[in-house]
Amino acid sequence: MTIYETERLVVRNWTLEPADLARVYDTYSRSEVVRHLGAAQFPLRTPADAEELVRRWHARNIRFGVETYGLWAVQRREDGLVVGTVMLKPLPGVDESTLTADIEVGWHLHPDSWGHGYATEAARGAVERGFAAGVEEIYAVVSPGNEASMSVARRLGMASIGRRADWYGGQELEAFRLRRP
Repeated sequence: MTIYETERLVVRNWTLEPADLARVYDTYSRSEVVRHLGAAQFPLRTPADAEELVRRWHARNIRFGVETYGLWAVQRREDGLVVGTVMLKPLPGVDESTLTADIEVGWHLHPDSWGHGYATEAARGAVERGFAAGVEEIYAVVSPGNEASMSVARRLGMASIGRRADWYGGQELEAFRLRRP
């Protein structure tokens, strides 16, 4: 199901189809992608891990309980290649099992899709979706040292609010915020 479209991209739900699962595995098994994610589930070790991950994303999307939020596939319009994931979702708190009222935009792209502006374009669409739904502030949280993602946050017009440890189990992360215009 298509969630939204941009000039070059279609943002849609991840599926359990072999092509989607292969791309999830190829993306999230790479150290250069997952080194900044900090989750124990990464890197994926087997192709079966990709199916488990997509099923968790589906369950998480249901848990959010609002169609505004989710973790979605980002697909190039011109040829259908999935370039990565974009998300708009409540941030997990310090205990990680409790969702906060703070809304996060995030992105994870396959290395063959870096440097083309896809992260910024997909994330901008997610931010617009959130603001259209009435979200007042949207955050991006970035692992210290992940300059590429910090640059994406800045291109979105987000302002740095320094390092914070309010989310994701208390990890100290660079935080950026954009207020609804």
